[in-house]
Amino acid sequence: MGTRLIAMTAGVVAIAVIAAGCGSSSNDTTSALTKAEFISQGDAICEKGNKEIETGFEAFMKENGIKGEPSKAEGVELSETVLIPSVKNQSEELQALGAPSGEEGEISAMLDALDEGVEEAEEDPEALLASESDPFGPANKMATEYGLKVCGRE
Repeated sequence: MGTRLIAMTAGVVAIAVIAAGCGSSSNDTTSALTKAEFISQGDAICEKGNKEIETGFEAFMKENGIKGEPSKAEGVELSETVLIPSVKNQSEELQALGAPSGEEGEISAMLDALDEGVEEAEEDPEALLASESDPFGPANKMATEYGLKVCGRE
């Protein structure tokens, strides 16, 4: 379960980054990013988030004396206290980037998929632990199809 949870976390982080970056602000006074700039900055946000999640997982495991795979209850707690809050934070950072001109629809769709994944994960954190379920799968797929290399990677 630990490896799966870490892989899901990385995927979630990547999706969150993509989804967050996809939105645009109507009162943004800066020029829009190009697609290449969005991908570069979005992947940097995801990389930072992935490291924060990994560090949070390691700290949780150490603080709770967990060696090997966490139990289902511990996996749920990790999801609720480390993974989901980090994904939300990354989403906010990506949202602040704004969408490249002409890419608003695609970015919006990724963001919607991410939001749905976050809601599902909050309602049922065990879904992140199940091998047959990935609430962030659709957002991850959209992110990688868009061209993100860190975001959306599982």
